[in-house]
Amino acid sequence: MWRLTPGQALACREWDGEAVLYNDLSGSTHLLDGAALDLLLALRDEPADAVMLAARLAERFDAGDDNLVSLIDEMLVALAGLDLIEPC
Repeated sequence: MWRLTPGQALACREWDGEAVLYNDLSGSTHLLDGAALDLLLALRDEPADAVMLAARLAERFDAGDDNLVSLIDEMLVALAGLDLIEPC
């Protein structure tokens, strides 16, 4: 299971499928694609694992069911590397 890093506000601006997100905990600014932002917003509602997120976001992603979970797993690891999310 993953969750937003506690205290993360997700302050961002989005346009043309990309978003600039300010990590108010680290002071870093990140350029994310729309899919990564969708994952973060889905985790804002409640913690989830890749399977749960795939079910929530299947219509938003352009990937088959088999590929979607592994794609989301990779994205979760990348977002954790930016200190935007953490395991729970």
